[in-house]
Amino acid sequence: MIAGVEHVAVSVSNLERSLEFYRDALGLAVARVVDCEADSLLGTVTAQPGTRARIAHLYTGSFMVELFEYREPRGAPIDGDRRQADLGLTHIGFRSTDARGDYEKLKKWGVSFLSEPIEFRPGVWLFYFRGPDGEVLELRES
Repeated sequence: MIAGVEHVAVSVSNLERSLEFYRDALGLAVARVVDCEADSLLGTVTAQPGTRARIAHLYTGSFMVELFEYREPRGAPIDGDRRQADLGLTHIGFRSTDARGDYEKLKKWGVSFLSEPIEFRPGVWLFYFRGPDGEVLELRES
C-alpha cells in the first residue's frame, strides 16, 4: 500500500517568517506558494469547512516540507511543555554534511537548541533545535 514517504506538513503562525527560516537558514528550495480560499477543497479534506490557508511547498532533494498558515481557523500554538517522549509526531529529521558547522550557522540565526551537536554513535553527529513556531527539528550527519 505505501510506496514511499513524500512529505511532512507543519502548521505555522506566519508563513513569511517560516519561509525565511526553512529557505534561508536551512537551505530548502521553494517550489510554490498557493492560497486556498474558503470554497477550496482544503476544508473538505481536513474536515474544517470554510478553511482558508496559504501553503508553501519546499524541497530538499525529493522530500517536501509543506508549510500551512491557516487563516481560518487559526491554529493553537505548540504546548511549550511538550516533550519528545510525548505521543504523536515529535520532530522532523534532516541530513547534514557538517552538523557542527550547521550548528554554528544556526546559532547566528538565534535558533533555540535542545542540545549541542553530540556524537550519537561513532561518526554520527546530531542535534535537536526548534523552528519558528516551536516545532522540533533534527540535523544529523553520518
